[in-house]
Amino acid sequence: MPQDILIRCLAGVPQVRNENLIVASETYDDAGVYKLDGETALVQTVDVFTPVVDNPYWYGAIVAANSLSDIYAMGGRPITVLSILGFPGQLDPALMTEILTGSADVVKQSGAVIAGGHTIIDSELKYGLSVTGLVHPDRVVRNSTAKVGDQLVLTKPLGTGLLTTGLKRGVVKDEALSEQVTRMMAALNRGAGEAMMEIGVHAATDITGYGFIGHAKEMADGSGVTLKISYSAIPTLPEGVESLVSECMSGGTSNNRRHAMPFVDFHPDVDHAKQVVLFDAQTSGGLLISVPGDRTDDLVAALEAHGVETRAVVGEVVAQGEKLIEVEP
Repeated sequence: MPQDILIRCLAGVPQVRNENLIVASETYDDAGVYKLDGETALVQTVDVFTPVVDNPYWYGAIVAANSLSDIYAMGGRPITVLSILGFPGQLDPALMTEILTGSADVVKQSGAVIAGGHTIIDSELKYGLSVTGLVHPDRVVRNSTAKVGDQLVLTKPLGTGLLTTGLKRGVVKDEALSEQVTRMMAALNRGAGEAMMEIGVHAATDITGYGFIGHAKEMADGSGVTLKISYSAIPTLPEGVESLVSECMSGGTSNNRRHAMPFVDFHPDVDHAKQVVLFDAQTSGGLLISVPGDRTDDLVAALEAHGVETRAVVGEVVAQGEKLIEVEP
């Protein structure tokens, strides 16, 4: 759902206030958080989407990693999972088994358990997970608490939307690259989440369907700051992904650009193709972490210790200016 349409729809929905609901939808955070007592809060999220790869096993694995990511972005630990599957009746049921197996393997890696699910006959294949996690109420990491002076660290490359669209359209035919991006999307953000909780950070969000700019905009808006981004510091997969823009821009990316463009100040040297990379709709992207400047090196070291391959310092948090996002070359 395009971001601007969703915002308009939610504005008309009555909000039930509860003192224990400590993170709700006001700042469009990655998950809701409900406080049970002084030591424990539930972190809850749900994600459903259509296939981004042809292989059913890897589709299930990617869906699981994408869904679990919201829990990690909030500083939580996932504990239970429910599967949600819309399955066309004309498809071989063996495909369903493969999807669920891929998902189960990734959920096992997270330490959570699959408690059940719900399956319906649908005209289009859709799969998702509802995930519940735990976090201490005083240690919740929000997307709306970045501070001036923070550094911004990104933990996965951008470009998955352009690349998967290119693979579907036959523009990209590199099998090794296809396998690389598939495994990257199926990789959990568990290590990144654990690293940031060890070091102590101010804010975080995961980069998914609204693209880097869309999720960064939510962080900046909720925090009352501006995020200054250095495009040259942004990791991408593949290198030179900008060359795919003319043939591989998805509808979701176009929606992201239309909605978020007014909130961004691009330096003249950041051309159209580079802009599109920042709007590119990601699947199971990395975490964007806002860390105090004096803890940046510690966070990067902790990410490395947890096996996180991408540890890019991509910008900084500054006082709010005319635009929520400023992008330099």
